[in-house]
Amino acid sequence: MKSLAEHLPAGALVTDPDILAGYRQDRALDPDAGTPLALVRPTTTEQVSTVLRWAHRHRVPVVPRGAGTGLSGGATAQDRALLLSTERMREITVDPVTRTAVAQPGLLNAEVKRAVAKHGLWYPPDPSSFEICSIGGNAATNAGGLCCVKYGVTTDYVLGMEVVLADGTVVRLGGPRLKDSAGLSLTKLFVGSEGTLGIITEVTLRLLPAQTPQSTVVATFSTIETATAAILAITGRLRPSMLEFMDAVAINAVEDELRMGLDRTAAGMLVARSDAPGEHAAAEAAIMVEACEKSGATEVFSTEDPEEGEAFTAARRFAIPAVERRGTLLLEDVGVPLPRLGELVTGIAEIATRRAVLVSVIAHAGDGNTHPLIVHDPSDADETARAHQAFGEIMALAIALGGTITGEHGVGRLKKAWLPDQVGPEVMDLTRRIKDALDPHGILNPGAVL
Repeated sequence: MKSLAEHLPAGALVTDPDILAGYRQDRALDPDAGTPLALVRPTTTEQVSTVLRWAHRHRVPVVPRGAGTGLSGGATAQDRALLLSTERMREITVDPVTRTAVAQPGLLNAEVKRAVAKHGLWYPPDPSSFEICSIGGNAATNAGGLCCVKYGVTTDYVLGMEVVLADGTVVRLGGPRLKDSAGLSLTKLFVGSEGTLGIITEVTLRLLPAQTPQSTVVATFSTIETATAAILAITGRLRPSMLEFMDAVAINAVEDELRMGLDRTAAGMLVARSDAPGEHAAAEAAIMVEACEKSGATEVFSTEDPEEGEAFTAARRFAIPAVERRGTLLLEDVGVPLPRLGELVTGIAEIATRRAVLVSVIAHAGDGNTHPLIVHDPSDADETARAHQAFGEIMALAIALGGTITGEHGVGRLKKAWLPDQVGPEVMDLTRRIKDALDPHGILNPGAVL
């Protein structure tokens, strides 16, 4: 360790056990987190390269970490490994002419949004945790968010990046070009790779003009079936800028905290928005109102008032922390093709009943990405075991419906046992071959994904 410390600025290498304890787990709270050798907090690509050259030479594992908000255990510390946090890498440059931004990975998603907004621009990907999650972590997990139904996920906005490979080699991929077919699409390979192929030290982001004012539609339903019918009716006619779902548990958990007057008797609630330009937003809102009413909504509310609309969006964003106050969560991220969404939601309810655990379902309904929240008491061994059984059964259900075990949170360590069931042995073998080629000693984020 001394030889590494000599090549880093003072304070960049931390071995204090009390500080290390705060970095052992991400938000997934993986109980199998190990005791790291040290924590490294670099500020430049060159320092990251120095760390990886040293780790490669000494065969020391390195676990990359962003803001620690990951929900799949992708940043879980390993015994005798280095934790490499990018939290101090926080520079950004915005080019309004090319509508791009070059950002270091430690910036929070919200900070990137604010920086580009000063130039009349917008960075669309918006995880519910956008105020606390880092742009580097977003790239590493291919994060999504509420507006993905219309605008896509992180990979759709990453034009280029700088990456440090396992042996310390620095490579620059892509750049501020909207079209570029030169060579293999290596940038896409690293987005979503969860720190297993290299450490992202800079991203070049595609930006859009500022989003136009939105019209918001809120609808409640007495059954899950009518709610899912409305979702399909809406997406069959237009592409909203947001289409979110909350079940009865989430509605009541949010109402307990925010006292908004939400309908506690509803089985489900949709929050939909349109950002079509000019009067077209109101026209699209009218289409969504009609779709909800014809599908059997018990109540439909529409507003063009930005503050009212944002209040309902904030309620949806608050659903996870609200449900979390009822117990410890096992948080899933399964998605299915839209026509199978109803089967997924009803199947999750059946699993919850069979395993006798509380499961709340919230969803980015417009793209079929659900977040089942399994609530349990970790001091109750039997309930915890049943919660973990439900966790696995929900992923198996999603796979059986032609879906995925993760739409935006990543595989990490908590879901890797189910990855082969989704992608098959041939893809797993190909993945291992790519990993071995880029990281022959297996030092980058060992135990994640593979």
